[in-house]
Amino acid sequence: MNSMERIAALFREAVEAENARDLERAKKKLDEIMGMTKNERPEVYFEACFRLADILLQEDNYRGAVKCAIRAVRAAPNDELYRLGLRMLGDILFMMKENGRLAELGKDMEVTLSLIKDREELHRFVLTIIRLARGEDVEGTFESKEMREIIESLKG
Repeated sequence: MNSMERIAALFREAVEAENARDLERAKKKLDEIMGMTKNERPEVYFEACFRLADILLQEDNYRGAVKCAIRAVRAAPNDELYRLGLRMLGDILFMMKENGRLAELGKDMEVTLSLIKDREELHRFVLTIIRLARGEDVEGTFESKEMREIIESLKG
């Protein structure tokens, strides 16, 4: 079985596990996919990150979902997926805000920040989210329209 066949089989197994409500098994399959694809197939890694984020949301683990979404955005292989990833991250952040859980992002984000330190605008964006989560007033200018819209929606 070649690597793409193995990845397809793992995705299938992850979906089957999720449908059977065996979320732990689904997460393990997605982690395996992410390990196989991180450096070789960023578009597959991107998809696996967001599937894992969806499962974490089902478990009410918003913080984990945000971290997965940030990893996906960081790995996006092109501008289209980058912008899509930001919109999907924004949706998760908005859910957190609506559920009064945004403050969960105000601490212990150092590991996530270290993963994106080489992406200056994404790093500044996540720092801005952390500051917002801490209740600080924030101002920031971002080239990305999606980033500006997310920050404005979280402030409002």
